[in-house]
Amino acid sequence: MSLKNKTAFITGGNTGIGFGIAMALAKEGVNVAISSRSLDRAKEAAKKIEAAGVDGQVMALEVDVRDFEAQKAAVAAIQKEWGKLDFFVANAGIGHFAPIQELTPEQWHETIDTNLTGVFYGIKASVDALKATKGFFLTISSLAGTNFFAGGSAYNASKFGLTGFSQAIMLDLRQEGVRVSTIMPGSVATGFNNHEVNEKDAWKIQIEDIGEMVVSLFKLDPRTLPSKIEVRPSQTPAK
Repeated sequence: MSLKNKTAFITGGNTGIGFGIAMALAKEGVNVAISSRSLDRAKEAAKKIEAAGVDGQVMALEVDVRDFEAQKAAVAAIQKEWGKLDFFVANAGIGHFAPIQELTPEQWHETIDTNLTGVFYGIKASVDALKATKGFFLTISSLAGTNFFAGGSAYNASKFGLTGFSQAIMLDLRQEGVRVSTIMPGSVATGFNNHEVNEKDAWKIQIEDIGEMVVSLFKLDPRTLPSKIEVRPSQTPAK
């Protein structure tokens, strides 16, 4: 199935996994809107995608996913520009990692409000548009959504919740023609949590790998739905 002239909104699409997905979709001819909390960062990412000679158009938006009205405005802007919304990729996320003794209430709320409530706002803002196109709502969870670890109480809670939330709304919306899936990556070579990507990250999943996976998922015949996809590096570094 061709994706040309489809439309997509990717939250947090200015960097990391979101940027990899945006690039892959734009290369397929999808018109892509990417958001960041900083409009300048979104515009900079959009220019990088356009410079790659993609077939799809690229729109930069300033959106804090913790703001429901901002997400509704973004969907409206996409519909005004391109007439429809086919794909919503709820990718924006944040991580605060600390023992519970040290984790602050502010860090807890920022993590939950971004990684979980932000996705709730995303589906509420886009569900009518996606019903109209028989579209796809994709969430980016994590293997941390099934595997807990010390210092991960806020992040684990947000991703465990996101995985469950995604599966529940999949059941809510499947009979209305809206497909919902979640991708749960392991170690990905990104700047997440202020990590600086370097050659030592070559063993990790690369952002273009996730982009290719999303393209394949969106091209799959609508009669079939991989509702939860775990993905991890084939090998880990030798110790």
